Amino acid sequence: DVHDTIDKEWRHLDFFQYPSYIHARVPRIYCDQCKVIMIDVPWSRKMSSFTSLFEHMVVLMAQSMQISKVAELVHEHDTRIWRIIKHYVKKALKKEDYSNVTAVCVDETSERKGHNYITIFADKKTGKVLFVTRGKDSSTIGRFFTELLCHHGNPWKIEQVSCDMSPAFISGISEYLVNANIIFDKFHVMQLVNKAIDEVRRVEQKENSILKKTRYIWLKSINRLTEKQSQALCSLRSLNLKTARAYQMKLNFQEIWKIQDRDEAHLYLKKWYFWLTHSRLDPMISLAKTIRNHWEGILNYFECRFTNALMEGLNSVVQSLKRSARGYKNTDNFITMIYLRCGKLNFDLPT
Repeated sequence: DVHDTIDKEWRHLDFFQYPSYIHARVPRIYCDQCKVIMIDVPWSRKMSSFTSLFEHMVVLMAQSMQISKVAELVHEHDTRIWRIIKHYVKKALKKEDYSNVTAVCVDETSERKGHNYITIFADKKTGKVLFVTRGKDSSTIGRFFTELLCHHGNPWKIEQVSCDMSPAFISGISEYLVNANIIFDKFHVMQLVNKAIDEVRRVEQKENSILKKTRYIWLKSINRLTEKQSQALCSLRSLNLKTARAYQMKLNFQEIWKIQDRDEAHLYLKKWYFWLTHSRLDPMISLAKTIRNHWEGILNYFECRFTNALMEGLNSVVQSLKRSARGYKNTDNFITMIYLRCGKLNFDLPT
C-alpha cells in the first residue's frame, strides 16, 4: 500500500550548457516489516541525487581526468564526485575473480612526502592491480591473503612472487603464500650493486679528488653515457682506482642476467661472490654477503625470467597521479584512484 509521495530531484546530463534536473513525486510504501520505504526509480540508484547517466559520465571523465577538474566541469563539489567514484569502484571490485592468479608482483610506493607508504599487488599475467593497502610491513601480505579468499582466489596456488629484498615482504610471503617462490627483482639487485660502488667512490674521493663529480659516470649504463662521459670513464678506468675495480665487478655481475640456465648462473654467481669477498673493498664485501643471504631468490629468476618491470610501470603511473593531483586529501581517495586507473575494472555502467 502507498503511504504517501514526496518530491525528489536528480541532477541529469546538461542540456547544451545548462544544468538539467529531473523532478518527480516518488511514492513511499509500507513494507512487510511495517516500515515506510521509498520505492526505487529506474533512472537513479538508491540514495543518489544524480541520475545513472550523469554518474556514468562522471566515471568516464575520471578515468582520464583529475577529480578536481571533473568537479569544476560539472559544477559539483569534489566530495560528491568522490562518492560516485568510490561507489562504482567498490561495486566493480566486488565482482572481481582472482581464481586464476598464480604469479604476483609486489612493491611499495610513497603516498606523500615523508614516510607514508602504500603497497600494491598486481597480477603478472594480466598486468592489473589486484589489491592496494596502507603500509609496507609483513601484514600487507596478510591482508592480500584475505583479499584473495574474498575473490575466489587461492593463496596456495600462488607459485611466484616478485618483490624487492624487504625483510617484511620476505617474512609475509613465507608466512601467508607458503607455496610461492620468491623472486628478487633484478632491477632492485642492481640498485644494491650501484649503491656499493657509490660507497667505494665516496670513500676514495676523499683521498683522490679526480673522482669528484663523477658519480653518475659509474652508475649509468654504458649505452646511456654521453660522449663526454664515455671519454671520462675510459680515462678513469685506465687508472689504478678502487672505484674502477668495483665498477668492473658491476659489469661482470650484469653479465649474469644473460645466462639461460640456473645451474650455470649458480656457478657464475659463486665465482663473482668469491671475487668480491677477496676484494678488500668493504662496501663490495658487504654487498657480497647481502647477495649470499638472498641467494635462492636471485637464482629463482633464471627459472621464469620474472621481474618487477610491471610494477615499475605501474609505479610511474601512480606517481604521475600524485603529482598531477598535487596530493590527495586522504589515503582512501588515493587508493580509489589507483584502482580506477590501473585496476582494469569492469564497471557496470548504465547506457
